Amino acid sequence: MANTDASLKDAMNSIDGTLAAALVDYTSGMALGTAGGGKDFNLEVAAAGNTDVVRAKLRTMEHLGIQERIEDILITLDSQYHLIRLLKAQSGNGLFLYLVLDAERANLAMARHQLRRIEAQLEV
Repeated sequence: MANTDASLKDAMNSIDGTLAAALVDYTSGMALGTAGGGKDFNLEVAAAGNTDVVRAKLRTMEHLGIQERIEDILITLDSQYHLIRLLKAQSGNGLFLYLVLDAERANLAMARHQLRRIEAQLEV
C-alpha cells in the first residue's frame, strides 16, 4: 500500500506525458496532495474547478436515475488530457485522482491502466 505522496510521485514517473497529479476531496474541493504543475498550472485551482465537474456529473446521473458508478471523466483540450478517476474503495469515498497529461506524449489507454493500478495501491 502507498500513501498519497508516493502514489502521486508514481503517477508522475510511471505514466508517460504526466504534467501534474493530485488527490482531491470533492466534498470540500481541497487537494489532499499534489505533484507537478507549477506557476503556469495551479493545481489547487484545478482541484476546486474539477470538483464542480464531478459534482455536476453525479447530480446529473442522480436526476437521470443512473445507478452506475463513474469510473473516469475525460476532458480533452488541444494540447492536454485531463483525467479524473473517482476512487472506488470505501476509504476513498468522496475522493478522486486527477491527472493532467500532455496529449502528444500520453497514451490514454495506458494512463487509465496505470491509474487503476495506482488507485488499487493507494492507502487513504
